[in-house]
Amino acid sequence: MTHDHPLIVTDTDLQRLERVVEQYGNARNAEVVEQLESELARAVVTSSTSIPANVVTMNSTVVFEDEEGGGKREVTLVYPKDANSDAGRISILAPVGSALLGLSVGQTVEWPLPNGRTRRLRIVAVPYQPEAAGHFDL
Repeated sequence: MTHDHPLIVTDTDLQRLERVVEQYGNARNAEVVEQLESELARAVVTSSTSIPANVVTMNSTVVFEDEEGGGKREVTLVYPKDANSDAGRISILAPVGSALLGLSVGQTVEWPLPNGRTRRLRIVAVPYQPEAAGHFDL
């Protein structure tokens, strides 16, 4: 799953995500880690204070809708240790987690389904972004 545009990441997220890559690089999710690593390699890095408020950063809450079914869902993009899918806290190491990072409102992402199909999801809103809220230490 590739983006046709570079993703935007804050310098703080980049440093933390590089640690995640080191930590989980040889684990069972090596494939996703590799994907994340290549995304980060071509990311546009910006400071926490200047990232646009409609871009998905770590610990952001994202609302997206299914372009076919029309259903909406709200999730929060978190580091692996904070993940809890029941609570809608999706790990950056989940396939859709690494796909959401750096996207902005109005962009679409392919969500991989277990049977090899994909769904197109469109980002409708980023109701909470730590940087926009001034929470730079999250």
